[in-house]
Amino acid sequence: MTSQVEPQVKPHNVKEVVALLAEQFPLCFSLAGAAKPLKIGIFQDLAERLKDNPLVSKTMLRQALRVYTSSWRYLDAVKEGVHRIDLDGVDGDVIDVQQAEHAASSLAESKAKALEARKAKQAAERAKAKAAAAANPGADAGTAPVKPAYKKPVAKPTAKPVKPVSAEKKSQQQVKPKPVEVVQELVTLAPGALVAGAKVLVKLGASPMPATVIEVVKQDVVVQLASGMVVKTHSGSLYKA
Repeated sequence: MTSQVEPQVKPHNVKEVVALLAEQFPLCFSLAGAAKPLKIGIFQDLAERLKDNPLVSKTMLRQALRVYTSSWRYLDAVKEGVHRIDLDGVDGDVIDVQQAEHAASSLAESKAKALEARKAKQAAERAKAKAAAAANPGADAGTAPVKPAYKKPVAKPTAKPVKPVSAEKKSQQQVKPKPVEVVQELVTLAPGALVAGAKVLVKLGASPMPATVIEVVKQDVVVQLASGMVVKTHSGSLYKA
């Protein structure tokens, strides 16, 4: 009697793709605990190592990398002086100050958005409950109303008189000049310069960020930011590094 090998199941979403990467490359990817910064250009390594795997497409790999590198635990791991690793866990380039600052900024922005979303959800739930109570005021009939607990009024502190500032002290106060914002001049890429591996500047927000070109598909370009995050953008938003 011959034993049958259980066929692999094709992942259906990004979460399952990340789980597959953690299973096949445990020294590089993880599902819990502290993450490790990934090598710049690791997408090409993954595409080469998994080219014979019919279960995972390049699109799924790209999406999984984008989700993995934008997670809070990954961004928190991108710190100055830490080594990036390849698929086998071998140390590579060291993260510099600019890359670490970009990761910290992305982490703070992501947490702020999550907080705003949570507040909006709570406000919507309170409004829904209030509307339901107004639409059905007799729902709690038969129960005695509960009087609110007595709160002792808090005495307001007496405002202290403000001492006038003499003319001599006013003249001694120095007004700090406002820092002058330096606007970086962007240079359009030369024809033929947009190739895989090229160093470019990508403008996703107010200021351009350094990135490495991973893949070029007509006008769409996939780049990897200094933090390791993979982003798909248009060739018109890329400039000379």
